[in-house]
Amino acid sequence: MSDSVSGCTDIAAVTEPEVEALVKGICFKTGPPRTLGVEVEWLVHELHAPRLPVSPERLEAAYAALRTVPLRSALTVEPGGQLELSSLPAASLTECIGTVSADLDAVRAVLRAQGLGLVGLGHDPWHPPRRYLREPRYDAMEAYLDRTGPAGRRMMCASASVQVCLDAGYEEPGPLGHGRRWWLAHTLGAVLVAAFANSPVALDRATGWRSTRQLLWTEIGPGRAGAPASDGDPRTAWARHVLDSPVMCIRRDDGPWEVPEGLTFRQWIRSGAPRPPTRADLDYHISTLFPPVRPRGHLELRMIDAQPGDDGWIVPLAVTAALFDDAQAAETAYRAVKPLAERSEGLPAPHNPLWTAAARDALADPELHEAAVACFGTALEALPRLGAGPRVTGAVAAYLDRYVRKGRCPADDLLDRLDGAAPAGSPPRTTAHGKDIRQ
Repeated sequence: MSDSVSGCTDIAAVTEPEVEALVKGICFKTGPPRTLGVEVEWLVHELHAPRLPVSPERLEAAYAALRTVPLRSALTVEPGGQLELSSLPAASLTECIGTVSADLDAVRAVLRAQGLGLVGLGHDPWHPPRRYLREPRYDAMEAYLDRTGPAGRRMMCASASVQVCLDAGYEEPGPLGHGRRWWLAHTLGAVLVAAFANSPVALDRATGWRSTRQLLWTEIGPGRAGAPASDGDPRTAWARHVLDSPVMCIRRDDGPWEVPEGLTFRQWIRSGAPRPPTRADLDYHISTLFPPVRPRGHLELRMIDAQPGDDGWIVPLAVTAALFDDAQAAETAYRAVKPLAERSEGLPAPHNPLWTAAARDALADPELHEAAVACFGTALEALPRLGAGPRVTGAVAAYLDRYVRKGRCPADDLLDRLDGAAPAGSPPRTTAHGKDIRQ
């Protein structure tokens, strides 16, 4: 959830036509796909006693030490104390992986000296959400999200992800055109949710969802965490979504930020109260929208749970890059996932039946399983064309064999361990369709 804003200092009020032009011009910058990025979030835990919550004092000491370490990636801290590394745009998959891997090695060494470690899970399986950062932005975010229930706090403070950043694509149509990539991100996105689901437990209990993190985004609601309507031009749809989404907060130089209720950015422009919104307010407003695919000049894919293991993040990065940036693989992936589109019933992600099935059932869903097998096989064939070496292709092949072909995901490993700890005679865990997920 790294959501820094541009730092724009304009003070002139913006109009609706200006907002539409700015959003269309800034959020989809088209051209040949040349760069790639990744943002990896991690939960931080006690190295020798992961179930013990890390005290704020220990987190502060660790992060103070990390701020002295030279890194190429940007290091930020999330509201609950999660740690995030955001890569610079890389010219190749190999460069991106090499840079982030080196930075993670350095970060782990510092944390290890503090008795702390990183854990790759989409949602904290043990602890209730707890705020670490106390800043006006997060105070306002918490107040806003609390209006719709507990999902917002859990997302802010107890979740982690792998976010893949891709160029928007060519202006022209075709496998690498921005319109096709936008559509693919929202349809293939459900397959990525399912294949990499890794958050089935909260407070030591199975939630009934392979990706509880994705469930939380759904519960936060479409205005804040939903995609725009899928019909028509992506630029027009996103601009309309930005204008018609509710304002999370109105910033102030002194005192708490105002948290309006039910005020869209379009209504704020028209009313001009409590003050007219500026370009800086627009930039900030966009940073508080959390759809599964967020256009920020590039496409930010936000639907993948944090992955287990030191290098688990490499597989979703590699698979996603291959399926989007290799023209042959992109066309094959498009054909593989096209039949899934009907299951969305025309509703925007993630608030549709396809994404619900992906988050709840993952690859136990037969159609998602079939699409995932096809897409992972296609990615594996394409990776050498992107310059990927044996380390990357081997990791993807191992994941395909261990999970995808078997209709499993990392969440199933966690559930198996939870079953092993369950008392004898406890009832089986089932999907919403009644299938015993231990089978």
